Amino acid sequence: MGESQAMVAEGYNASAATVESNIDSSQSVANVSLVNGTGPEGSLTAPAENGTATDNVPVTAPGAGHVDNAGSALSPEEERLWSIVRANSSEFNAWTALIEETERISQDNIAKIRKVYDAFLAEFPLCYGYWKKYADHEARVGAMDKVVEVYERAVQGVTYSVDIWLHYCVFAINTYGDPDTIRSLFERAVVYVGTDFLSSPLWDKYIEYEHMQQDWSRLAMIYTRILENPIQNLDRYFNNFKELAETRPLSELRSAEESATVAVASDASETALSESDGKADEGKSQADGTSEPSKLESVGSTDPEELKKYIGIREALYIKAKEFESKIIGFEMAIRRPYFHVRPLNVAELENWHNYLDFIESDGDFNKVVKLYERCLVACANYPEYWIRYVLSMGSSGSMDLADNALTRATQVFVKRQPEIHLFAARLKEQNGDIAGARAAFQLLHSEISPGLLEAVIKHANMEQRLGNVDDAFSVYEQVIAVEKGKDNSILLPLLYAQYSRFSYLVLRDAEKARKIIVEALDHVQPSKHFMEALIFFETILPPPRNIEYLDPLVENLIKPNVDTQNTASSTEREELSLIYIEFLGLFGDVESIKKAEDRHCKLFLPHRSRSELKKRSADEFLSSDRTKLAKTYNETAPAQPVSNAYPNAPAQWSGGYAAQPQAWPQPQAAPAQPQQWNPAYGQQQAAYGAYGGYPAGYAAPQAPTPVPQAAAYGAYPPQAYPAAATAPLAAPVQQPAAAPPQAYYNTYY
Repeated sequence: MGESQAMVAEGYNASAATVESNIDSSQSVANVSLVNGTGPEGSLTAPAENGTATDNVPVTAPGAGHVDNAGSALSPEEERLWSIVRANSSEFNAWTALIEETERISQDNIAKIRKVYDAFLAEFPLCYGYWKKYADHEARVGAMDKVVEVYERAVQGVTYSVDIWLHYCVFAINTYGDPDTIRSLFERAVVYVGTDFLSSPLWDKYIEYEHMQQDWSRLAMIYTRILENPIQNLDRYFNNFKELAETRPLSELRSAEESATVAVASDASETALSESDGKADEGKSQADGTSEPSKLESVGSTDPEELKKYIGIREALYIKAKEFESKIIGFEMAIRRPYFHVRPLNVAELENWHNYLDFIESDGDFNKVVKLYERCLVACANYPEYWIRYVLSMGSSGSMDLADNALTRATQVFVKRQPEIHLFAARLKEQNGDIAGARAAFQLLHSEISPGLLEAVIKHANMEQRLGNVDDAFSVYEQVIAVEKGKDNSILLPLLYAQYSRFSYLVLRDAEKARKIIVEALDHVQPSKHFMEALIFFETILPPPRNIEYLDPLVENLIKPNVDTQNTASSTEREELSLIYIEFLGLFGDVESIKKAEDRHCKLFLPHRSRSELKKRSADEFLSSDRTKLAKTYNETAPAQPVSNAYPNAPAQWSGGYAAQPQAWPQPQAAPAQPQQWNPAYGQQQAAYGAYGGYPAGYAAPQAPTPVPQAAAYGAYPPQAYPAAATAPLAAPVQQPAAAPPQAYYNTYY
């Protein structure tokens, strides 16, 4: 057996029996084999380029700093495309254009082809179609060992793809003549994807191969294994099995174990019969010159009762699988794109994956849970919420190795540029006692992923304060503020100052230090509505007396339009700030300060509002009677609401508790009276700073990748392989409460 043939037969992965045993037993370290496709100790580990990351294999951005050593000069178009993907390795269209250009002008230069495919597949390891194209290039130049190497990397990079395993098995059939080698590969494949609802193409190829070999017992065993699982085309498989059983003798269909079992049962039956007949029957047999029926004759019996029993055992498996299929068929029919692509999935499909996972988790079969998560993460690889959910699910089941493996793949390969996953990683590592790992996650956010992300700064400082490192917590703010001060018109800087001041007062109870931070901020930032809102509330939490004389000119400068100053606040923001200040004075000001603020407000804003408000009031009165009539026609039945939390427009769709939550400010200290809640009517727009734990105005929350207009990917499933979703029984739309009006700074943030 040649080297490449041995690689196929032995594999880089664990054997089928080993992997299934690992899952069924203790869900321990061996579970990583199920997820990665990596085998036991001593087997070849997946290289970093194939996207299967481990804690000991750092994954760097492919293409970045790549040295051209392919042996020939690049064309101008190749140079242009390489420069694009080096600058941004997530540019999928540029990558595919680069591959096409390289293939067009360098068909015979396998070194250049290897270079571009290695770099692309390091960034997008789930594109099984490109693994197939890569292997075809190696086969074209006759490098069979390289073909096997590419396929082995492929099945480790996209282990739960039916298609890549099918391509690999077809290659083995066409290349090797040893049935054991080919069967070994098929067995590896069905361990991972044999229970996939869409695994029929792989099973069909396995059946076709064994039919060519005319190994009827193996063929019957394959049918038996298929009938245990609720997969597509189950009726066809059961009918084909019955046809096989009715056309071949049972002696050819039974496995060696089944034949031995039948022989033992036959011996026991004959022993009982001989004991009842006595010695007389034994003598008669000897006189007639006959002997006992052989075991082989018993095993080869074509008795209709034996055939019925043989089929009946498989029929029971089939019925049970069909029952489970009826429970999942709605979920499966709603999966319109089971393969990976950079284009975002629609809301209904994302919601369907969550509902499907909910159902399988409630069923309690750990094997099914792991495999469905891995299937989901092929299609939903670009969505951090599914990785987070997977990690939490594995952690709650005690499978920490699977949880760590999933988190590593998420943070190092698939969603490595999305801040949400790194914030989650930092939180999880801190909870698990890995403080160094948590700090590393925050530093990665500060330095590479999203420098200046307010949520990362807040959470990092809070962690250090929890650990008792108050100076380090202050240092987190000070370092980021120093960086932002060097930028022109930093949006983040006023928010950082306001948050730092608040943090200082709440941690140290040092009002002077907190006020000093605010005073320093005024020297470096242009006052804005959000900053002044924070400053006003800061005065509410400080001990009296309130510094109204200091606040009033700052508020006036912002709310009064002045062409001489760089006042960028909109009219709506200026009016809202004026109302907030008036309410603040109502709690802590005197009569004169309140009169001054109200007169100023009336002069600045009321003349511009009277006409629009009169129009609105007139329209409301006109429609009031019609609303009453319409309400009767609807019989008080509210129309269905759209599905809630429509990804990608919402930063957190899954209520797993990991998303950032608004926090509540403490009540003012040493106040003469308990302040009331700020009236939401005074502020009808949520402040950019008013979402503690959310993303600042200068940073967009993690969303699905930008849609990429292009033709279907090479690795796309053929449309006819999936049933039309029009017939799928979808879940009823989730009722969503009416959206609350945007709240003022004080009602949401503190």
